[in-house]
Amino acid sequence: MPPRLCAISVDLDEIPNYYAIHGRSGTDSQDTTGATAVYDIAVPRLRSLARALEVPLTLFAIGKDLERTESARALTEAHRDGHELANHTQSHLYDLTRRPREEIAREIDEGTTAIERAAGVRPRGFRAPGYTITDEVFRILPGLGYRYDSSVFPCPGYMALKDAAITAYSLLGRPSRSVIDNPAVLTAPTRPYRIGEPYWRRGSGLLELPIQVTRGLRLPYIGTTLMLAGPDRSKWLTRGVIGEPLVNLELHGIDVLDQNDGLSELARSQRDLRVPVATKEDTLAATVERLRSAGYAFVTLEEAATRVEA
Repeated sequence: MPPRLCAISVDLDEIPNYYAIHGRSGTDSQDTTGATAVYDIAVPRLRSLARALEVPLTLFAIGKDLERTESARALTEAHRDGHELANHTQSHLYDLTRRPREEIAREIDEGTTAIERAAGVRPRGFRAPGYTITDEVFRILPGLGYRYDSSVFPCPGYMALKDAAITAYSLLGRPSRSVIDNPAVLTAPTRPYRIGEPYWRRGSGLLELPIQVTRGLRLPYIGTTLMLAGPDRSKWLTRGVIGEPLVNLELHGIDVLDQNDGLSELARSQRDLRVPVATKEDTLAATVERLRSAGYAFVTLEEAATRVEA
């Protein structure tokens, strides 16, 4: 029987992206002392946590953030620890899939170049902003050298909450930069598969490693829900994924930050920032221990892709 695998990935969305989600202006984010908290604080914390828990990470970086020397250095140091680097596009455009094909390709390719320039490694994995992906993106990725994608998130609860938030912000006169996804994605497989066309069906295309959901209700098994649940209540979510051949646990850098990291203003809109960092670290440690006790081996997403293909 093949071993059970768990891959922990982290989207390194910097703080201004969260203001954009909540329909707040760039001025808000610039006035916040923690505007670069993901690279300045979260990445070092993640490195320390990964070392203590003995797990490798897959870090999805945004190319434009690496124009800042300190951020590029932090990513390079993480790679030297043995963590995989993957592409989260050049500019993290939430409406990437609504742009012309040439712009989509440029956003992906420039993100590739930025990571390679910063850390000397060419990424093989891709994740779209906001988990929103299309057949057009899948047609582009192989030609740019990508081996796998990890964007498909077939989670009804997440989509319902996201759509409700987008609608609410619009009614408040402060539209979110997030976009409403195609509901057909909810019918996609929850386990690794080769994409067809449309991408939510199986085929012979690029390897897709879907964002994790639980069995049955397809509840979101991601950093935000785990951190809000806490170290004890999160065990119920973990029970819903134990037995899956691959647990693809997706976090964000903000999942190891709290309002005391210069983010008190953002915490007004971002509820998970009100959870203390110590509680978040305990939650991640408890989750890793539960999965490890259930026989899971921890790998990067590229290693998972290799084993899935085998």
